[in-house]
Formats: sequence, C-alpha cells, structure tokens
Amino acid sequence: MIKVDGSLFIQIVNFLFLIWVLNIVLYKPIRNILLKRKEKIEGLQQSIDISNKDASERDSAFDQGIREARAKGLKKKDSLMAAASEEEKNMIEEINKKAQADLAEVQGKIKRDAEAVRTVLQKEVDDFAKAIGQKLLGRAVE
Repeated sequence: MIKVDGSLFIQIVNFLFLIWVLNIVLYKPIRNILLKRKEKIEGLQQSIDISNKDASERDSAFDQGIREARAKGLKKKDSLMAAASEEEKNMIEEINKKAQADLAEVQGKIKRDAEAVRTVLQKEVDDFAKAIGQKLLGRAVE
C-alpha cells in the first residue's frame, strides 16, 4: 500500500521546482527561438509577397511598354509605307512624263522623216512619170 507521509509533499515540491527550472532553462529559450523563427518566417513571407507584387508590376509595365513600342512601330511602318507609296507614285509619274515626251519626240521625228521621204518620192514620181511617158510616147514630155 501507499503511505501518505511527508515525503509526498517533498516530491510535490521537488516536481514543482523541477518544472520551474525546466521552464527557465529549457522551455523559455526554446519558445523564444520558436517565436523568433516564426517572426523571421513571417518577415520573409512578407518580403516574398512584396517581391512578387513588384515583379508583377514590373511585368505589367514591361508588357505595356512592349505594346506601346509595337503600336509606335506600326505607326512608323505605316507612315514609311505611305511615304514609299507616294514616292513610287511620283517616280511612276516622272517616268510616264518622260516616256510621253520621248514618244512625242519620236513621233515628231517620224513625221519629219516621212515628210522628207514624201517630198523625195514626189520628185522621183515626177521623174519616173516623165520617163514612163517618154518611153510610152516615144518622145520628150515636158
């Protein structure tokens, strides 16, 4: 059987003293370390959240910049295409004008040459007509 005497109270005091010593020596330092670790993890989590937010803001700003650059590039391309089209039209007009001038010059030269040939042939026709008339008639035609 168990006897309840003074040693039970000594054991209770001894147990309470041991809990108090363990609390001071072991439990409080471990709890402090765990609290510091928890605070550090929370701080790291906050810095991760801030970094993610900054990264997403930079990503959206980068995307916006790319969209703006593309729009600006397309406008520049369109303006260059319009300028090139206008330049092409001007060059074609100049070539057409020059071709028309060359054609008119060639037509004029052909007309002059045809007129010169016509006058030469007209003289020769008269000479040939006289010669044919002389041969047919057998005498000189004037």
